[in-house]
Amino acid sequence: MTPRASMNCYHARMDLEIRHLQLVAAIAETGSVTRAGERLNLSQSALSHQLRDIEDRLNTALFHRVGRRMVLTPAGEEVRRAAAQVLEIVRRAEEGIRDSAAGKTGVLRISTACYTCYHWLPAILREYRTKRSGVDVQVYASETTRPVAGLLEGRLDLAIVSDRFRDSRLTETPLFEDDLVVITARDHPLAARPYVRAEDFAKETLIVYPPREDSTVINRVLAPAGVAPGAVQMVQLTEAIIELVKAGLGVAAMAKWAVRPHIDAGTIRAVRLTRGGFKRRWRALTLRAMAAEPFIKDFIELVARRSPSTETRVRKSGVLRFEHAAR
Repeated sequence: MTPRASMNCYHARMDLEIRHLQLVAAIAETGSVTRAGERLNLSQSALSHQLRDIEDRLNTALFHRVGRRMVLTPAGEEVRRAAAQVLEIVRRAEEGIRDSAAGKTGVLRISTACYTCYHWLPAILREYRTKRSGVDVQVYASETTRPVAGLLEGRLDLAIVSDRFRDSRLTETPLFEDDLVVITARDHPLAARPYVRAEDFAKETLIVYPPREDSTVINRVLAPAGVAPGAVQMVQLTEAIIELVKAGLGVAAMAKWAVRPHIDAGTIRAVRLTRGGFKRRWRALTLRAMAAEPFIKDFIELVARRSPSTETRVRKSGVLRFEHAAR
């Protein structure tokens, strides 16, 4: 094929439109211009005009008239095969887009601002998938230290956080409230205290999740009191933090529900953080443009009802407060 012929072929194929493919497919299936026109809601004259237009563009006949029936030419058969493939692809694409718009399918990318949240998240994911089986939920633990940046930079659709973020691009939904307690070894001097004061950390090794700059207890308890811990050790795994605390190698501030089994087993002690205790209010953040998506709203509502998964919910002050169930 010469370059000129190749170019002409390219432009000929670009001349075909979806309506042309639908027309050829309809005539081929019905064998009649009249019946094809009825299927496509076109008059016989309009359909005949479009067919002539296609054949003029392609410079070849697509049908032979055999008696009262329209029969495909070899070129017409090639167009029919292409039409079958292309129209199916378009149909699936349109169906997928409509399902996504209705919240039936899609991708939900989530992260949280605390590693302990990944303890109760799997149970919620299982329940969510029974309701939204067409939604692919992807958990981005790598965004745990920067969930808001992940939202604003388009890497996340939803972030679960305990800090306030005032940004007109984001929508905030209250979720639940939990208690932050200080955990110590059973024989640690602080274990016998009714509560731990900010100044009590001055001689302690404080174990925190990395990075240190994001530590709630440092930023919201110690720094306002002008106190620095004796030392800071960063550990990413909750289980490792608990084992270090058990061994008397430091203390940590963690959600009470996250360490409840160890408290109940008597392997560690939990002491109230500050005289009045310290509560965190958890929130769901989404981009304002995404907040109304049904599959996102369903996930947020489920988190508000089911997390932490081992606690009993009671309403107070417009948010969900969690108290341990009676045993």
